[in-house]
Amino acid sequence: MKRKLTAAIGIAGMMVSIAACGGDSGDDGGKAGADGYKGETLTVWVMDGSSPDPWQKELTAAFEKKTQAKVKFEVQQWNGIQQKLTTSLSEENPPDVFEIGNTQTPAYAKTGGLADLADLKSEIGGEWTESLNNSSVFEGKQYAAPWYFANRVVLYNKKIWADAGIKGTPKTRDEFYDVLKTIGEKTDAEPIYLPGQNWYHFVGLVVGEGGELVKKDGDTYVSNLDDPKVAAAMETYKKFQALSKAPKDKDEATPQQGEVFAKGDVGAFIGMGWEAGIAIEANPEIEKEIGYFTIPGAAADKPEGVFLGGSNLAVAAGSQKQDLAKEFLKLALSDKFEGRLAKLNGVIPNKESLQTSLKGNAAAEAAAPAAAGGGTTPLIAQWAAVENAPNPIKTYMTAVLGGKSPAEAAKQVEGEFNKRLAQQQ
Repeated sequence: MKRKLTAAIGIAGMMVSIAACGGDSGDDGGKAGADGYKGETLTVWVMDGSSPDPWQKELTAAFEKKTQAKVKFEVQQWNGIQQKLTTSLSEENPPDVFEIGNTQTPAYAKTGGLADLADLKSEIGGEWTESLNNSSVFEGKQYAAPWYFANRVVLYNKKIWADAGIKGTPKTRDEFYDVLKTIGEKTDAEPIYLPGQNWYHFVGLVVGEGGELVKKDGDTYVSNLDDPKVAAAMETYKKFQALSKAPKDKDEATPQQGEVFAKGDVGAFIGMGWEAGIAIEANPEIEKEIGYFTIPGAAADKPEGVFLGGSNLAVAAGSQKQDLAKEFLKLALSDKFEGRLAKLNGVIPNKESLQTSLKGNAAAEAAAPAAAGGGTTPLIAQWAAVENAPNPIKTYMTAVLGGKSPAEAAKQVEGEFNKRLAQQQ
């Protein structure tokens, strides 16, 4: 799960233009009946770790029974997938169905590599959670379908909280801050480990404020870091980061915050549920002390904004088996198989009604309540270049934590930010 979700959440790099084949439904349009697709084989690309063997086997059996066609799953690695997929979509025989990172989707849609799935959305997507489906839509058209997602939670040390006399978990942002202050006052532990550049958590705070990282200036996207809502999110981040000893110029992977937490002298950190595994690997004894809860928002009835990382499923515009591909998606995205995937992998399914599948998975149960109010980085094709190192968002955060006002920090990185946005416009 670590490799899969890290890649799905940390998408960066520039997209290469796709000269995709024209999107028609090939020779299989209108086929019906038990033998309608007999003799055909559908090629499906999934990323390493995304689809467990039991899920694949059960889905394959159901698909072959329904269509009389075969399905061939081909497992791909996240490393290098953008270039590989870009090349494949420009060739005569692309994968028919493929998994695509949710923040990658707009770039592929813009280049013409993805088939329009409006009819599929109308047929089976009526209950898709809107925040999860947003990344599948580009310029008003449905170019993919939401598959699975994950977001950050609070992981905390139960023993440290007990030593500080804390009972239960906080329900609001202010309560959370007060709990952390209490830990600092009553124990020798670091209240929270929050490095200065945990920028996906910052993106979540911006989402919670209703802010946007970019804005339109005529026909061009430019930085919106000087917006008061973005500044408010950064001030919240700064308030909590002041309780941490973590470096202000490093992210959550430098060092791995799970390894820091494993030492047993940190009250909490904000991360993905799978990061508990990093802590447990470093110190098996820490497992019994780990608890999880939803990141509290300003009010008790609304969790904090979170960044939603995950994957969509798409159909290649150049596929000659688009009707068959849609039959596959109808099954893969059905309640049965969405719920099964959520249970097996502990990921957020594409419908709120299916979150019952997460029962018993403490980390996933903590993540689920925030999904409906979550969001992503800007869903524009130009965004990919922004995340390349050195990421100007990270530079902005460190500048604020170092003493600059949000307005001053925004001005500092504005030129580089806008330069990157202009690279693909």
